[in-house]
Amino acid sequence: MFMKNQRLRLYRVFSILVIAAFAIQPLSAAWRDPVRGKNAMVASQHELASRIGVEVMKKGGNAVDAAIAVGLALAVVYPEAGNLGGGGFMLIRLNDGTTTSIDYREMAPAKATRDVFVDEKGNLIRGEGSSTIGYRASGVPGTPAGMEYAFKKYGSGKVKWSELVEPARRLASDGYVLSYRLANLFKAYQGNLSRYEDSKRIFLNDGKFYEEGDLFKQPDLAGTLARIEKDGAKGFYEGKTAELIADDMKRNNGLITLEDLKNYKVKERVPIRGTYRGHEIISMPPPSSGGIVLIQVLNILENYDVTKMGWASAEKYHVLTEALRRAFADRAEFMGDPDFANVPAERLASKEYANGRMKTIDSKKASASSEIGHGAPIGNESMDTTHYTVVDKDGNVVTNTYTINDLYGSAVTAKGTGVLLNDEMDDFAARPGKANMFGLIQGENNSVQPGKRPLSSMTPTIVLRKDGSVWFALGARGGPRIITAVLQSTINMIDHKMNIQEAIDAPRIHHQWFPDHIYFEPFGLTPDTRNILEKMGHKFNDSPGNLASATGIAIEEKTGVRLGAIDSRSDGEAVGY
Repeated sequence: MFMKNQRLRLYRVFSILVIAAFAIQPLSAAWRDPVRGKNAMVASQHELASRIGVEVMKKGGNAVDAAIAVGLALAVVYPEAGNLGGGGFMLIRLNDGTTTSIDYREMAPAKATRDVFVDEKGNLIRGEGSSTIGYRASGVPGTPAGMEYAFKKYGSGKVKWSELVEPARRLASDGYVLSYRLANLFKAYQGNLSRYEDSKRIFLNDGKFYEEGDLFKQPDLAGTLARIEKDGAKGFYEGKTAELIADDMKRNNGLITLEDLKNYKVKERVPIRGTYRGHEIISMPPPSSGGIVLIQVLNILENYDVTKMGWASAEKYHVLTEALRRAFADRAEFMGDPDFANVPAERLASKEYANGRMKTIDSKKASASSEIGHGAPIGNESMDTTHYTVVDKDGNVVTNTYTINDLYGSAVTAKGTGVLLNDEMDDFAARPGKANMFGLIQGENNSVQPGKRPLSSMTPTIVLRKDGSVWFALGARGGPRIITAVLQSTINMIDHKMNIQEAIDAPRIHHQWFPDHIYFEPFGLTPDTRNILEKMGHKFNDSPGNLASATGIAIEEKTGVRLGAIDSRSDGEAVGY
């Protein structure tokens, strides 16, 4: 008992010291400074991928060219989330102010129906045949098509497509040295990966396992990349690669067919925009929910003096939790693929709507999620993930989030391709009104339909200074916690005057309406702060854990120096020149 009490006292003392370290300015005395680059910067989850992006820009390529090369390289060196077999969102702002978003989210196969993942009794199917593992869990991948679309429309024209693919192909063919983290992550996921022949052979060394320092080669993936290098996205959606995927699907009762692959389409969409204390916020529109939830919460918080509250106060966390509770309730009801559902995006992101939701917040008492429903926005308009950000010498910005959903996706590597396939079908509402693998409740707007894109939490975001110049761009990985990671990093920059590295590293919380509790991080709350929140009626998750990991780049106002930041919760490296 004495030892237990001693540990508890030490934990409390350490918690207070950590909080105190953030309360003292400058924060950089306690935490890392961002990486500096005079001309350009890439911040991604792997040093090799970041360096490839920088080399592309040194050759004359722009941020879009570099982002494509980084994304393809991460498919090789960051296989748990980097991908060819998934999809995502790319937010682009060119130096002339042109801003756009490229939606290359996965699409449901033609055989997918509303009840494809429930049994005859209406219960969710578990294990093989479910929305979370195996051949039926995969939507039609969008990454190769999305990268090619970006290259053709927004690339510099100064580098060839083959120059963007070749570094990834060479990494797959020649191999790279495995880190301690990745070698052990393969072992940690052996339960799922060992179910499927090619996944076991490639990632588990046929059961003999890889160790730190081993050279990891992926010849099948190199072959797939060679076909993409030669024929563009057509080399994935048609021909040998497509046939290998479709044949493997057919043999294993999967849903994706040759026609599904051939019919995949990229969508270019108008970004969602808002403002926060005079700064323009540009983010991803539906089928991502991230941008709307981000802007809605910022609109609510704009009614409060967040700076005066202090970055980790009970008062701030109470208001933040209440705003998140309401925004995620709206997410569940209204959001989905805008090509299939009327999503009132502009109304949900409006100041007027947020002010109405804000009026239901009691400043002294927590709401119960069971009593907080969605709002009434009137009017309609005509884990795992990885994120990286690129800024080039001319000020073009790309912030890109893409995913295969859970770590290693469906765990299926399509035979002969080296391509890990996603389990994005779980991002649909397999049973509308019931929770998915992240505990998120989703509505009928996000039910499964052929050709539909599942709702996402990916939140690639660009924030402008009051003069209209780019201040910072960021995004995160981590399911629905992506939204709160981007949100709190943004608040830390604007309200709490942190630099990009401090803003991303700072402890954070998460609330998503249901389950009705606050997720928190180790040493992120003092015992006194938690006690105050509990007395207000807030409930906490049983144990702390890391809440997503963010990646971003800021542009220093007076010098124009690019400042790259990788979350201390994760690995990766920012590389500039």
